[in-house]
Amino acid sequence: MDTGCLSSMNITGAAQVRSFVGQLHTQRCFTSSGVQPLKSSSPTSAGLASLGSRNRGKKSRRGLAALQVVSQDLPRPPLENTINYLEAGQLSSSFRSSERPSKPLQIVIAGAGLAGLSTAKYLADAGHKPILLEARDVLGGKLAAWKDEDGDWYETGLHIFFGAYPNVQNLFGELGINDRLQWKEHSMIFAMPNKPGEYSRFDFPEVLPAPLNGIWAILKNNEMLTWPEKVKFAIGLLPAMLGGQAYVEAQDGLTVSEWMEKQGVPDRVNDEVFIAMSKALNFINPDELSMQCILIALNRFLQEKHGSKMAFLDGNPPERLCMPIVNHIQSLGGEVRLNSRIKKIELNPDGTVKHFALSDGTQITGDAYVCAAPVDIFKLLVPEQWREISYFKRLDKLVGVPVINVHIWFDRKLKNTYDHLLFSRSPLLSVYADMSVACKEYYDPDRSMLELVFAPAEEWIGRSDAEIIEATMQELAKLFPDEIAADQSKAKIRKYHVVKTPRSVYKTIPDCEPCRPLQRSPIEGFYLAGDYTKQKYLASMEGAVLSGKLCAQSIVQDSKLLSRRSQESLKTKSEVPVAS
Repeated sequence: MDTGCLSSMNITGAAQVRSFVGQLHTQRCFTSSGVQPLKSSSPTSAGLASLGSRNRGKKSRRGLAALQVVSQDLPRPPLENTINYLEAGQLSSSFRSSERPSKPLQIVIAGAGLAGLSTAKYLADAGHKPILLEARDVLGGKLAAWKDEDGDWYETGLHIFFGAYPNVQNLFGELGINDRLQWKEHSMIFAMPNKPGEYSRFDFPEVLPAPLNGIWAILKNNEMLTWPEKVKFAIGLLPAMLGGQAYVEAQDGLTVSEWMEKQGVPDRVNDEVFIAMSKALNFINPDELSMQCILIALNRFLQEKHGSKMAFLDGNPPERLCMPIVNHIQSLGGEVRLNSRIKKIELNPDGTVKHFALSDGTQITGDAYVCAAPVDIFKLLVPEQWREISYFKRLDKLVGVPVINVHIWFDRKLKNTYDHLLFSRSPLLSVYADMSVACKEYYDPDRSMLELVFAPAEEWIGRSDAEIIEATMQELAKLFPDEIAADQSKAKIRKYHVVKTPRSVYKTIPDCEPCRPLQRSPIEGFYLAGDYTKQKYLASMEGAVLSGKLCAQSIVQDSKLLSRRSQESLKTKSEVPVAS
């Protein structure tokens, strides 16, 4: 549902920046030449038709076959017997085994990110007909990616698929694309700011079950925390371990920093661990992030043996993940339409949805309606008649957090890196990866491409791409002191892309939890999907997929009511006298 714009400038080669603000009243994008009004999506974005093919057998400009397998990926971990995976699989199967409708419902869904795609997929599985509308000419929402003039992809974010994502893992299996996940060794790797160029690892032993493997990984690492700090940290976490979910939920009112002070956890635990975790989880610092978010992540990672094990997608998300979902939806009679922006939600006299009015003047009607757009965009679409209803009014507290994704192509292969996600522990950067090593489609044996998450980005979202790259290079000089210099006297930039998202996932600050809406709204026939809606995985890809399943489940449960309502509406229209 976001709108993009493209600008360019030179810095040792071509550079481009893509900026999103979505469907805002004042639509603007930040470019090197100042602030300009947004127009339509960039023509360089991949359209639906082009997403269906993959350059099979075509030689790239580097003379390498597309998607050549080069990285040393590990086998898929045995996730199928975990409780969360089985529960997610049971929910998936409930759609396929549900009673077939005598007449499929036509459900109009706005937004083809993971939440909208998931909603449409599972409604189609249940025998209904979803019509999925995407404002832009590219699939994926926060997973969107674009191909530049050299044939290289650049993405909205650096996406990692965890073992603790049961609904996402089930989705890959249901689509038959498990082989598209590149699993890495079970480790978490942190840069050492006080030792430039060095890293500290938390290695989870395969032979130990959870939570012992996680405890072992923490105890074996003596570079980031001392033994007294580990003991105090463990004591601070005891209430969470003993209190379970009730305790975790009760911490929503505290920031990470406030919780640490309350529990007597040393400040160095914040400096060494929680800053990196907070920025990786929600792109903000511990003095803003709700402690509930950290505890949920720790619970998933420590309670499941392979919960913190990471995988990279083997290529760009629109083609490698989103298109298989689209193909599945279409094979069951559903529709997916790009360049279909919702302008207004038109209402009937009783306050229910009459139709979705699109910006091109067309009207889309259905038996039920879903908004799967980001919360900031949906708030702009909420009809005036609904605004004072508490369900919608509470959404005011939910605000997307800005984030910047940076891609830098260098003129040489960097040596001081891993085939893995790396936590930078930089004041400006969150996580990064050498995608020329970690991802098959982006593989290059001679030159590195670093993809980095620039966060927190609040103070940087309006700055020029040149300023962002300059600041990024200064941080990289600390991470690669022997290979990168801020003035490019060492490794040189061939080109870069900067992708700005002024409103990404909702900002998980204290007291947000009560504001998150259920997928079924108080308006009959209208539903919401998105990671900001009520589900247990917060702002994440897993949360988006689960929200779509819960939305689809609500519609299936309401299907007889919705069908009867549509029949009554048709009957009422047929009985309206025609003027002579």
